[in-house]
Amino acid sequence: MQHHCDDLVSLFDRCFAVDFNTRLVGGNPEPEYLPADVNNSAHRILFTRDYFRSALHETAHWCVAGADRRLLPDFGYWYAPDGRTADQQRVFEQAEVKPQALEWIFCAATGHRFDVSTDNLSGEATDPEPFRAKVHAQALAYLDAGLAERPQRFALALLAFYRPGMQLNAQLVI
Repeated sequence: MQHHCDDLVSLFDRCFAVDFNTRLVGGNPEPEYLPADVNNSAHRILFTRDYFRSALHETAHWCVAGADRRLLPDFGYWYAPDGRTADQQRVFEQAEVKPQALEWIFCAATGHRFDVSTDNLSGEATDPEPFRAKVHAQALAYLDAGLAERPQRFALALLAFYRPGMQLNAQLVI
């Protein structure tokens, strides 16, 4: 099956445009989350260009963010750009475990390949394996305990569209 961002946008809108007043919007030079304001009546999750994985990643961040954080640009999170030191990278990876675990589940639901993103190509080299193991363990923990309402709703919509008949369980991410 082809993986088109337009399909993700449509699925996301069906899941969340009404209940959460949130839209998924592609074609942007950089990913960003923008809460509704006087110029835009809906909250917007902006993903990079037409990158399928960027859409899933940014959606995962939105699914992790609580109600108060969804009122802040970029959810009020700290972000150090590419070129991080090893210490900065550890802080980045701690913040990324949960969203990347959801992204892994979303990728699996679409049949799209997943690998962790350390997002630090020009920074100090670090071993990605411990981070990969933490993300995988978190994905399994989410599936074992049951996903929260928003990621559950989106993952089930993705499964129904991309992999009808598949179940939302640990077998997806093993």
